[in-house]
Amino acid sequence: MKATISLEGIWQFLQSLNLSNRSKEWLADKLIESTYDKKEEIEYISKEEILAGIDAGLKDMKAGRTRPAEELLEELRNGL
Repeated sequence: MKATISLEGIWQFLQSLNLSNRSKEWLADKLIESTYDKKEEIEYISKEEILAGIDAGLKDMKAGRTRPAEELLEELRNGL
């Protein structure tokens, strides 16, 4: 069974608990820690980096610096 509760409902529930300051600090630390964990997982690439990569790839193709797709796929399967 899935239950849904609003953030306000969660806040009211937490307020109703008789938590010590130490417990409140622990809870706050866990919430802050979880937000940092999520941010570290995200890696952004700028538009300029994307365009530079495409440009480099096109220049490699024109210069004949290519390899068969099968070779690339095999490399990806083997984890580089």
